[in-house]
Order: sequence, then structure tokens, then C-alpha cells
Amino acid sequence: MRTPVVLVAGQGDTDAVAGILLQRAGTVVVEHRFDGHVVRRTTAMQGDGELITTEDALELAHGCLACTIRNDLLVLLRKLHRRSDVERIVVHLAPWLEPEPICWAINYVRVRVRPGYPDGPAACDVAIAGVVTCVATPDWLAQSLGDDELPDGRTLAQVVVGQAEFADLVVLDHPEPVTLAVLRRLAPRARITVGLTRVELALAHLDGDSRRGRSDHPHAPLLAGLPPLATDGAVGIVEFSARRPFHPERLHAAVDLLLDGVVRTRGRLWLANRDDQVMWLESAGGGLRVASAGKWLAAMTASEVAYVDPERRAFADLMWEHRFGDRHTSMTVLVCGAEPAELVDALNGALLTDDEMACPRSWSGYDDPFGDWHEDPCHETPDMAGEFTAHRSDGEAR
Repeated sequence: MRTPVVLVAGQGDTDAVAGILLQRAGTVVVEHRFDGHVVRRTTAMQGDGELITTEDALELAHGCLACTIRNDLLVLLRKLHRRSDVERIVVHLAPWLEPEPICWAINYVRVRVRPGYPDGPAACDVAIAGVVTCVATPDWLAQSLGDDELPDGRTLAQVVVGQAEFADLVVLDHPEPVTLAVLRRLAPRARITVGLTRVELALAHLDGDSRRGRSDHPHAPLLAGLPPLATDGAVGIVEFSARRPFHPERLHAAVDLLLDGVVRTRGRLWLANRDDQVMWLESAGGGLRVASAGKWLAAMTASEVAYVDPERRAFADLMWEHRFGDRHTSMTVLVCGAEPAELVDALNGALLTDDEMACPRSWSGYDDPFGDWHEDPCHETPDMAGEFTAHRSDGEAR
């Protein structure tokens, strides 16, 4: 039996949520904090009527804060699994950490502990039982629509949207109608509760299709979890699909409309000048990126297709077109203030015209304002390589 792990993230009262979870017998809470000089790891657990805490100072691995915390956590999880008094592990994340890369590391990054432990990821010994994201209701919506940056180059919107979207349980400080409407569409697979009284109950009754640490695949359904499709005031989901490619320059010009009054955009793109590549577009508030998500099936060899997920192959068979195969565009846009009709008109206007569709040999010569692709190991994921990033403040590639 693997030991369950619960991650607590977000900008709300994460201390209080971790404290609630700590009250259950057999629960240990792990927390890493950096004071500007030293990384300190704290573990806390209820003993015989008293709280037992330990604190250790960690040496920076290769001078990298993220690597130090990640490597220490992965090894610690495997060690805690072997303790007979530990029945659940709660990982209390720092406010600006996103849970998704931590979960990915738990599931896939191999670690060497010491003799007696087989080499492998922490998931050999632990299983992610849930991600709890605490939302500071007065601030969250403004942050999710903004373009303010953190010192590491991420935007506030990227972090707060990512934290909420990846959650199995969202805990709000207090109810606020517009924020609730956005969260129900952003994280439709998550349970949403207000206050601390139902945290344990909600974790015990997560939906069967909850993430539990699993990332979305670029070729998976974009509306997994069945979010509400009806509009709620200024909040709604706009779906856009097309079976002809985008002109890269016209799409670049239309990007600004996806950065104002929009919480989240996600989707697969077919760019005319990149006929073999599936492009993945993702925005949060005033920041956006476009990255490669691999090849279209129509551009693959038979041996490459054999390794593709069967669900994706079945979907491609249903939509296959004799000239262009499975190439298509499919996007969802979560708006909060933006005008849906304007978005759809702008995206339609960025598609190739009938005359342009009649001259496919000219597509590869279109100017590409999205820039050159690059490999960046520090941000490598299994399905994406290279990216273009834009911000509402300048709209330039960085």
C-alpha cells in the first residue's frame, strides 16, 4: 500500500488548512521555506497529546533553490512511507509554488535514497490523493486577469490560475459570485468549499475523475470535467474550432484579444507555415505562450503512429480529411469581461482565406512573428518543446 499524499497550495489561508489536516491521526505535514539564505524543512506530527516538530537546514544543490526543495522532498516522501506511524503525508507548499510540477516530479523523477531502497520515483511508495488550493477571494480574480510579474518571470495570473485549475479541492475564504462562476468553469473536476469545516469531508468524497496529480495531455478533450457552458453574467466559455489553418501574422495580431478580460485560453492550433507541428496555445490573464505539442498524425510515419495514444488515434479517425488528415484548430476561452463575439470574429479573421487555401505551396513562406523554437531543459515537459511568450504590456516575444 502506497502512502497517500495531499498537497496544499495557493494564496489563501494554507496554514489553517494544513493545521486542519494535521489533526487527523497519522498525518505528518512537510514544509520547505527559504529565508533568503537557508532552506529550512519543517515536519510536524501530533504525538501523545502534543505537537512534535523537527526542523532541518538544507544545503543548496548546485545553487538551485527549486532543485534543493524538489530533491529533498522526493527522498523524504520515500523515507516517511516506511515509518509505521505515518498514514498520510501533507506537503504544504510555499505561496507561489505551483502543484503541477511537484506532482509530475513525484510521479516521474527517479531518485536514489540509500541502500535498501530501489531506485525510482517517489510514486513507488506514495500516491497523490489530492491537491488542495486555497483561494484568497478578495484578490484572486484581479490577479487571474492581470499581467503583473513575479521576480522569476512568471506572471501572478499564471500561478494563481494554475494553482486553481490543478486542484481537486478549492477552499475559498468567503463566497463571491463572480469568482465562483470562474472557478466552476476553470476547475470543473474540483470540489469547491468555503471555509475550513468541510475540508476533510470534501477530500474524502472527491469526484471519480478528479486529477489527483495527473496533468492534462495537449491532445485530450479540452472540456474534461463538464464545466457549465451557459454564460453567467460576464463569465462564460467560448469554444472555437476550424478545419483550416491560421495565417501566422494575422493570428499574432489577434492575440491581444485573448489577453484582456480572459482568465484562461487553452487549445491546439494549426499554423499554415508549420504544417507538421501541432501548436499548443495557453494563456492566463495578460500572459500567453505558444509551444510545440508534437506532430499531427498526418505528418507521422507509420512507426510513429503506432506509439500514439489509442484515444487520440480514434478521435483522428473520426475527423480525418483526405487532404489534411487530422489537422485542425480547437480552443476554449474562459472569459470574464471579454466580448465572445469579438473573440470569435478575430479568430475567424486570422484563418486562411479561400484564395490562400488554394495555394498551399506558399504557406511555408509566410513570415512567422512567433519566433524561433528553442529547447530549454529547465522547462522541459514530455509533450512540449520550445515556446513563444507574450504579455499584454508589450506583446513581444521573449
